[in-house]
Amino acid sequence: MEPTTSPARRLGTLDVVIPVFNEERSLVASVEAVVAHLDDLPLVSTVTVADNASTDRTGTLADQLATRHPGVRVVHLEEKGRGRALKAAWSSSDADVLVYMDVDLSTDLNALLPLVAPLLTGHSDLAIGSRLARTSRTVRGPRREIVSRGYNYLLRGAMRARFSDAQCGFKAIRRDVADRLLPLVHDDAWFFDTELLVVAERSGLRIHEVPVDWVDDPDSSVDVLRTALDDLRGMARLGWSLVRGRVPVGEVAAELGRVSRQGAAGGLSAQLAGFAVVGVLSTLAFAVLYLGLRGPLGAQGANVVALLLTTVANTAANRRFTFGVRGPGGAAVHQLQGLVVLGAGIAVTSGALALLHQLAGTQHRGLEVVVLTAANLLVTVGRFVLMRGWMFRRGAARTG
Repeated sequence: MEPTTSPARRLGTLDVVIPVFNEERSLVASVEAVVAHLDDLPLVSTVTVADNASTDRTGTLADQLATRHPGVRVVHLEEKGRGRALKAAWSSSDADVLVYMDVDLSTDLNALLPLVAPLLTGHSDLAIGSRLARTSRTVRGPRREIVSRGYNYLLRGAMRARFSDAQCGFKAIRRDVADRLLPLVHDDAWFFDTELLVVAERSGLRIHEVPVDWVDDPDSSVDVLRTALDDLRGMARLGWSLVRGRVPVGEVAAELGRVSRQGAAGGLSAQLAGFAVVGVLSTLAFAVLYLGLRGPLGAQGANVVALLLTTVANTAANRRFTFGVRGPGGAAVHQLQGLVVLGAGIAVTSGALALLHQLAGTQHRGLEVVVLTAANLLVTVGRFVLMRGWMFRRGAARTG
């Protein structure tokens, strides 16, 4: 007779990681509750307590729990940081699906199986609990509500995020996906969640969302405003890394097989958002270059040189960031096409500059920058149309 495989083993294995720092009051009760809940699920499960350099009895209590329960393990870290704890615990686990939840168990544990099921079946790559879904039921104060909704709104606007709740402490990821993504996530603190999700989404991976019942922990030690400011700094760093192509989202998409490299660039709305981000950075760079070159080169000379330099950078950034073209193939042709578009920009801005000097009779450099910026905005619409329909149209833009 052939050996049979238990239903739990067929479904897959689970590792629930609980990062903690000085949680001696709630640790034992919370871990016992999670262990009891997992015992009722048809899964082979482990609970990992990731001790973030606690200075109270948290580490000792965690070790006692591991002695009492064969399915509990402990990871001790010498430095604080939620992201650091999750990286260490997830990287040392051999489970099929890796979970993260807060020690306060603010999220109803009944959402755990719906969270991990799409990952166990291979349907999705990551899963998150969402407190902002229409069918979620949450209890929390107005301050946290405003900060949370504001932060997620900024993510959707600035980072083109489509997931609804970046910071809910209830997430899961397939181990093969974690192995590929964790080395790309640089934050070791609270921005870890957001960075992981943005990189995954930009790589074309599927993120499953589960509405949750969530009750705010009034004793939480998290500094909401400080965390929000740290997250904003993280958004700026990650956005700049994406613009410069330092995050290999195309390679991840190709390796994990959800979408092609070109498909990862997204549709019209995503391209418009990327084009806007690159445009803002280009405008700032132009202003700095123009003011620096205005003295030695004069107004018209500074305008031409600043436009030339920013156009080269703008074309390269839009090629990689907005339209998802990777590799050196076709880069020279795209730059030549960008210089053709530059001709229209020089004509419009030079004319606007000459008109300003003639009609206003002023050489005020601040006013010149304002006029040149306004003139460049007129060219911007045409530049996007040409980039999308000519320079980087599907089939013409090749990946290296």
